[in-house]
Amino acid sequence: MKRWENAMRVGFLALTAGAILASLPTASDAQRADNDIFPRSIALQHEGQRAQEAGELDSAIDLYESALAADPRNRSAIIALAQVARAQGLPGKAIGLYREALVLEPNDIVALTGQGEALADKGALELAREKLAEAQRVCKANCPQVASLEKTIAASASKRVVAAEVLVPKPVVATVGASNQN
Repeated sequence: MKRWENAMRVGFLALTAGAILASLPTASDAQRADNDIFPRSIALQHEGQRAQEAGELDSAIDLYESALAADPRNRSAIIALAQVARAQGLPGKAIGLYREALVLEPNDIVALTGQGEALADKGALELAREKLAEAQRVCKANCPQVASLEKTIAASASKRVVAAEVLVPKPVVATVGASNQN
């Protein structure tokens, strides 16, 4: 019976060690390039793009999030999620998503200008201008993304913000029953 107990202990240890080794990343995962995205993630992203073009934003969000679950380094899926957030009127969420994309690639012109546009939508014009300067540094030639950001900043700057006290009506005092006598 002692042999059987030893075999069980060794077998359990071997099984545990095998499970730990199986859960570790493989050498091929460590050697993947940053722009080497899993094909399944790319396929889900393309499905999300078709759904977004069809106006099915909720379905597009689900597909983009699935693409990111398949490969969290899919920067294009992150940017697409940010674009959907802007389309839904959620510039704060879009800013955060663009920030995630910029962590993966700090010089991504689409993420830089997209974040700048979302900042302008939110009213943070100084930060949007900083993003514009970064985008102009990255893109030396005439980039349509930079031109779009310039237009968005100009449009946001031209919107007049009215303070609440300006809208308060001034009371009018009138006397009742007073006649005009000469």
